[in-house]
Amino acid sequence: QVHLVESGGGLVQPGGSLRLSCVASGPTDSGRTMGWFRQSPGKDREFVAAISWSGMSILYGDAVKGRFTISRDNAKNTVSLQMNSLKPEDTAVYYCNTGTIVVPGSPGPNWGQGTQVTVSS
Repeated sequence: QVHLVESGGGLVQPGGSLRLSCVASGPTDSGRTMGWFRQSPGKDREFVAAISWSGMSILYGDAVKGRFTISRDNAKNTVSLQMNSLKPEDTAVYYCNTGTIVVPGSPGPNWGQGTQVTVSS
């Protein structure tokens, strides 16, 4: 069982930036895609971004394209999400996710505990 721990959430003003990180431990074998989902109260879980093991394949949800950037460091078993130009509608709990495949509507089986991001003035 892969264990995921997120960090970096917090309160930020609209237009600001935050960087989320997720560290994986356990059987972190090569080939795993890593990604981020988010969920706010009363809404369905939403795909944010995913990155393949090699970093050559990257997907973004429509709501974050052009504002968020996903990256990974395999040597450190870490995936990061740089979030710029944040909007109040980005407020949510952000979850790290990993599996053989991570795509919109089909997350991997492993989840972190989540980190709260609040965008408010």
